[in-house]
Amino acid sequence: MGNKQVQEYSADQIQVLEGLDPVRKRPSMYIGTTGPRGLHHLVYEVVDNSIDEALAGYCNNINVIINHDNSIEVNDDGRGIPVEVHPQTDKSTLETVLTMLHAGGKFGGGGYKVSGGLHGVGVAVVNALSEYLEATVKIDGKMYWQRYERGNPLADIKFIGQTKEKGTTIIFRPDTEIFEEVAFDYETLEYRLRELAFLNRGIKITLTDKRIGSERKETFHFDGGIKEFIKHLNKNKKPIHNKIIYFEIEKDDNILEVAMQYTNAFSENILSYANNINTQEGGTHLSGFRSALTRIINEYSRKSGFLKEKDVNFIGEDIREGLTGIISVKLMEPQFEGQTKTKLGNSEMRGFVESSVAEALGAFLEENPTEAKIIVEKSLLAQRARDAARKARELTRRKNVLESSALPGKLSDCSEKDPALSEIYIVEGDSAGGSAKEGRDRHIQAILPLRGKILNVEKARLDKMLNSAEIRAMITAFGTSIGEEFDIDKLRYHKIVIMTDADVDGAHIRTLLLTFLFRHMKELIDRGHVYIAQPPLYRLKKGKMEEYVYSEEELEERVEEIGGNVEIQRYKGLGEMNPDQLWDTTMNPETRTFLQVTIEDAARADDIFTTLMGDKVEPRREFIEQNSRLVTNLDV
Repeated sequence: MGNKQVQEYSADQIQVLEGLDPVRKRPSMYIGTTGPRGLHHLVYEVVDNSIDEALAGYCNNINVIINHDNSIEVNDDGRGIPVEVHPQTDKSTLETVLTMLHAGGKFGGGGYKVSGGLHGVGVAVVNALSEYLEATVKIDGKMYWQRYERGNPLADIKFIGQTKEKGTTIIFRPDTEIFEEVAFDYETLEYRLRELAFLNRGIKITLTDKRIGSERKETFHFDGGIKEFIKHLNKNKKPIHNKIIYFEIEKDDNILEVAMQYTNAFSENILSYANNINTQEGGTHLSGFRSALTRIINEYSRKSGFLKEKDVNFIGEDIREGLTGIISVKLMEPQFEGQTKTKLGNSEMRGFVESSVAEALGAFLEENPTEAKIIVEKSLLAQRARDAARKARELTRRKNVLESSALPGKLSDCSEKDPALSEIYIVEGDSAGGSAKEGRDRHIQAILPLRGKILNVEKARLDKMLNSAEIRAMITAFGTSIGEEFDIDKLRYHKIVIMTDADVDGAHIRTLLLTFLFRHMKELIDRGHVYIAQPPLYRLKKGKMEEYVYSEEELEERVEEIGGNVEIQRYKGLGEMNPDQLWDTTMNPETRTFLQVTIEDAARADDIFTTLMGDKVEPRREFIEQNSRLVTNLDV
């Protein structure tokens, strides 16, 4: 063992983090990230408390305000957080809720029957991660106030006057010592607050931005609840029947709401929620819905003669083509599972949802034969297209995962066979493909060059899509197959990198590729396998000095720092770069920058793809007009 010194291991070396210290020490454990997503999560935690008051029947109005300094105010007209001394802590209940993790009315104390906030981390975490937080409570005709800094109360709760109002106001400013940047995005908050108003019909939520130059205000109030949510989701699509299918069923403290409508689209858009939480990974409620939908449509189709005795049944994929649906359940004790803890695991919910949907949907089809016929005929068309696609799909299959003979000829594969260590670059054009092939690390990096712009899959069914040689090449190279045969476990590369030119054409190709992946291989995005390469925009050269910059802002800064006589080369395309330059700037794992493609909200992503890539021109024109001012680089 040599002369290695033995260090005593004693109680003195065990660090005990008290109160909210663990949150400040490891913020990502509580809010996932200290980037923009975690920042906005703080707002949702506070709003969740107000929503819980609304679910309990005590709150009608919620106001969210972004102040000039990027502080946030959330106020409601609920009962107000209690202020009397809590028997377990000898502090006011308000201070207990704001300084202790897992303290609140959602843990079996009878405060709330149904709660969305139970899935969250509580307002105490918001307090811990804020530079300051001020709470004002109006309760029992009196008004109280308390201020905290970085989770610590500056003084005891203070009585500040009489009032006829009731409710709670929380004002907080996230701590710049914790967060990468404290800048709230209005659109991100707008989307979530609108979603909450849809999911809780009758609640009025107002969002106000008071920041100079960004002033605006919107109120979200939907008496039609998720039926209006369906209309909103389908605003840029063409519904094939006017009547929205809707039903609400309550049983044993469980509530189910379903709204659905078919469009002429070729992809499904089904969103599921549990206690207002978007269960992006689905769960037992979604499984129950899908099972009932497939069974009831098949039963109705046979009974009504649409499917003859010799015909095979529809599969779920046929029946869900073009379907926009919302499944929202509210239950006492939700159990969440999955990679991102957004998969509902309560086993009893599957049976409850399946039997409820079967009964209600069966009754709807019987009572609405016109709509029923439209839905069945849509499924018949999807079934025929699927049969036609089967032949085309055969072309994308590999005889064996390791047989390179079955791979597309244009693919330059890597020698590594472990998918976790392998990367594939989807590259625009043969010229860039040539540079990438020469410059790559052949051991771990595969290159698949694409010729021109791929098919816009937003406007094509699977059978037409599989006639595209470029799309077939990607499916074959990835190894996962597609449609009902998609298998994520057969993925050959755990990093799929889209590498296109930094110009308008490159952006269009990137959008087409993302549309294809989102609509037909969404699990690749959900699992974090899709990336966008960030090639440099400019090369700067002065004497022997040479460096690359990746934005206009960085260019201005560096030119000013370096001084005059700087040679500036603008890269129009990847093909203009030498193989070693492409490696150094864009492909070398030690120096490159990637953007990982994520889907924070599937409904928002669906809306954007439909707007940009769908049939309707007017929404696309409106989108361009509204966002054109945000363009910083435009090649003309």
